[in-house]
Amino acid sequence: MIGCHLGRLVQVSVAGGSYQDGLTAVLQGVPPGMLLTEQEIYGDLLLRKPGADELSSPRKEPDLPVIYTGLNAADTIEGAGNRNHTNGTPLTILIPNLDRHFIHIKQYQDTNRTPRPGHASYASFMKYGPDDDAVGAGIFSGRYTSTIVAAGYVAKRVLKACGIEVFSYIKEMAGVRADVTDYAAAFRQTESYKRMRHDTDPFYQEVYVKGRVTPEMRFLEKMAAFAQIENEIDAIREKAPPISPADVRAKYGVHSVVNCPDLKAAQAMLEAVNRVTATGDSTGGVVEVVALGVPVGLGEPVFDKLDAELGRMLGIGAVKGVEVGAGFAVKDMTGIQSNDAMRASGGKVNFLTNNAGGITGGLATGQPIVVRLAVKPTPTIDKPQQTIDKYTLENKPLAAITRRDPTIAGRIWPVAENYTALVLLDNLMAHYGYQAMREKVAENLGTLP
Repeated sequence: MIGCHLGRLVQVSVAGGSYQDGLTAVLQGVPPGMLLTEQEIYGDLLLRKPGADELSSPRKEPDLPVIYTGLNAADTIEGAGNRNHTNGTPLTILIPNLDRHFIHIKQYQDTNRTPRPGHASYASFMKYGPDDDAVGAGIFSGRYTSTIVAAGYVAKRVLKACGIEVFSYIKEMAGVRADVTDYAAAFRQTESYKRMRHDTDPFYQEVYVKGRVTPEMRFLEKMAAFAQIENEIDAIREKAPPISPADVRAKYGVHSVVNCPDLKAAQAMLEAVNRVTATGDSTGGVVEVVALGVPVGLGEPVFDKLDAELGRMLGIGAVKGVEVGAGFAVKDMTGIQSNDAMRASGGKVNFLTNNAGGITGGLATGQPIVVRLAVKPTPTIDKPQQTIDKYTLENKPLAAITRRDPTIAGRIWPVAENYTALVLLDNLMAHYGYQAMREKVAENLGTLP
């Protein structure tokens, strides 16, 4: 299988499946010298994992990561203090599947002859044959996006050190659209939402805050701890602290379920999704990603334009459209309406609008980069559908019985955020290299023979 690899100077390869032993992200190009822990990676994974709230699948995967390679196992010399620092070698992150019981496997076995409309199950069967990893949809399952989140978190750490912040939120869901224009305030809001999720996630508290898994443990010791945790998933979930939506809003200033800076819209989104879910159907939405602090000129021309690279987020399952800035709305604009006028003040260039989404000619303009993803409704629904028997080609009815998400938009925003970070870091590496060479040539041009 090809197609599971992304990047040039910063590369990530992913593997695994929904009901295999787990999933893996191998990240190359991570600079050495960065202290990295599994707790902080899990802090982003818990934003995407299933079973966290009423908008996600009831599957109870903890999504606990294990850093397998890429960190120093001990101080390189006595007292160096660089244990668990990145060392420049490929960073491997494992995410074991802990909630894969036979009752769920049997549900897939009972329905795998009849592909679910909207899923890849028919096309993948035709491509890979009877041995296609059809239990849980394999690598076509949304579970594979956990690898993007894990790798992308590391990229975000590097970008932050370079003054770049990447964040995301739900812009629209079930037809309810949020009004978000102040990106600095939206960034603070999403950071507060993440703190709330960390404080209220029982696995974050039980596994990491209480020290059941620590950076000092060897791999086999962590696996022994995971074997125990696998048998305690329900018990740990019951330890989630009771906290009301009103308490969440008072303490954190965010919605308790929906990551949207527009709190009024967030509540309306939740209510709209629940109304549709009650009928057995599902809903879609729009996720918006914003990057602040991106240097002018980041990106490459022609085939590797920065917006083209971000457009590769169509590779995220359930994403059916990607737009930058005004996006498809430019078709209804005139040139004077679409163009982002500039003026200089205090030695800096300011733009009066940002219809370009921070990118022109494939290069960053220095404005906030704004990208939106259109997310389709969850294909697995509790309604009768028409399908076929993929072995006999007989026409068949289908009623879903597997675990499902009422909407996928509620879990895709951290995937989009971290995918964007991977693209930006890959381009930043090239940008720094190009600028350094340009300056070196300029300094020494007069000394060349």
